[in-house]
Amino acid sequence: MTARKCIAVILAAGEGTRMKSATPKVLHTIAGRSMLGHVLDTVAQAGISEIVVVIGPGREDVAAAICAQAPNAHIVVQTDRLGTAHAVLAARGAIGTVYDDLLVLFADTPLIEPATLKAMRERLVGGSAVVALGFEAPNPHGYGRLLIDGASLSAIREHKDASDTERQVTLCNSGLMALDGKKALVLLDAIGNGNAQKEFYLTDAVTVARAQGLATGYEIAPESEVMGVNDRTQLAAAERVMQDRLRRRAMLNGATLIDPKTVYFSYDTRLGSDVVIEPQVVFGPKVIIGDHVEIHAFCHIEDASIAAQASIGPFARIRPGSQVGEGAKIGNFVELKKADIGPGAKISHLSYIGDAEVGADANIGAGTITCNYDGFFKYKTVIGRGAFIGANSSLVAPITVGAGAYVGSGSVITKEVLADQLAVARGKQMAKDGWGSAFRATSEAKKKALKA
Repeated sequence: MTARKCIAVILAAGEGTRMKSATPKVLHTIAGRSMLGHVLDTVAQAGISEIVVVIGPGREDVAAAICAQAPNAHIVVQTDRLGTAHAVLAARGAIGTVYDDLLVLFADTPLIEPATLKAMRERLVGGSAVVALGFEAPNPHGYGRLLIDGASLSAIREHKDASDTERQVTLCNSGLMALDGKKALVLLDAIGNGNAQKEFYLTDAVTVARAQGLATGYEIAPESEVMGVNDRTQLAAAERVMQDRLRRRAMLNGATLIDPKTVYFSYDTRLGSDVVIEPQVVFGPKVIIGDHVEIHAFCHIEDASIAAQASIGPFARIRPGSQVGEGAKIGNFVELKKADIGPGAKISHLSYIGDAEVGADANIGAGTITCNYDGFFKYKTVIGRGAFIGANSSLVAPITVGAGAYVGSGSVITKEVLADQLAVARGKQMAKDGWGSAFRATSEAKKKALKA
């Protein structure tokens, strides 16, 4: 297989009107990555480096997404939408006759696996000129059927054209196809548009190939793998399938998920060994979790790294740009944003730490916040190693609290605190004997007067 040259043509020109969205259908996301992005990644994992993506006119946003992920992919525009075979032929200049294998994929079929693409190519190695990918459907109504004769594919019959007997067939067409690269252009050019829609259908490649005396075959994938996405309900269904895959992968790689169905991963979440994840945890993109980390319930983590032995949550939010050091504790209702938390540091309760560095073994008391924004600019707070910040303190950035320093509870700190200093910034407490009883007596009298 490695000696065979392969090109993949990904069709991404559909308007996706049923999504009812200003965002192109193929850029809607599953597990934090666009559907098109998933297909591009699958093709790359299958070892296919030559990629052509067919997009619609005026879709600079789709083109930009392709360039960001697969800068070597060729982008071609299908100006007129005249069917799937016509879309493939939009890539005529790239296809040529130098490839052994041609794979046709759809950007709105995002769950396809690399192993399935390899299996389709194996059928080409076995002598088939055309290989269709099918799936067994418990309810095949509306799907095109694969009509087979042993290992050979006789035809692809659309539901509306199928006889009563053919409609009993449960092997359905996914739309994905592999063609002999040396014969692909000849086969595609021979497809006509003699149908009610006057369109050129890729499925007719089977009929054309058989008419030329060429072998045709099929491969079968699970129905969940070839699920197409045309509206938001199907997008949600695809998300469920992807999440189940990611959860299973996490557990097989050594993570404990207490209630797997309630944990949501991004496509790129990286977990170390012996990670424990409690229920209702959400991972956004770009999260790296070290070994032996505990993530308690109801946490949200995005674009952040958590080092080994750290404890997160419950009810913690770790926002982009944050790093939590080894053995650190981020506790109940703590929010981090672009914060570098040193090893062994503790932020246990009800705090906001943004645009900050917290040194190793520092302790941040409950209710502490870094005041990092003045309405125009963000400023940084630096808290030294082993510093102790008392509860309900406000650190007004830009500011530095030195190593081993103490900040008294309830302080508003606006000036630098040097190493090992104690800083207290709050109003002086005063006491008046008997004030409470006098206040109550005066208030009760006033209340009675108002009722009179």
